[in-house]
Amino acid sequence: MIQAAAYTAAAAVFGIGLYCVLTNRDMIKICVGMSIMESALVLVLVALAYRPDATAPVLTADHLAYVDPLPHALSLTAIVIGAGVISVALALTVITYRRYRTTDIRRVLGRKP
Repeated sequence: MIQAAAYTAAAAVFGIGLYCVLTNRDMIKICVGMSIMESALVLVLVALAYRPDATAPVLTADHLAYVDPLPHALSLTAIVIGAGVISVALALTVITYRRYRTTDIRRVLGRKP
């Protein structure tokens, strides 16, 4: 039940990010949309690791069910990679703004707004 709600929330957050990327012409807003989609991916990875009545993977004789630590490690990796991708995208946006004096993709490509 909790995982289904997390997957539904992740799908909604990903949909919001995808809508933001596809409908905006401003490059900064597109970068924000990409960051929102990356957050949805992290939410899915955390939901994958959830197991009811499970504990941390510390070996004790008390518990038989342990949470898999791999999705948590993958989510940390996804956060770091997402931060790198967003920083490069924003750096390219700054370079584009300095050259064309706009962050509107249509104006950069020479199309009429």
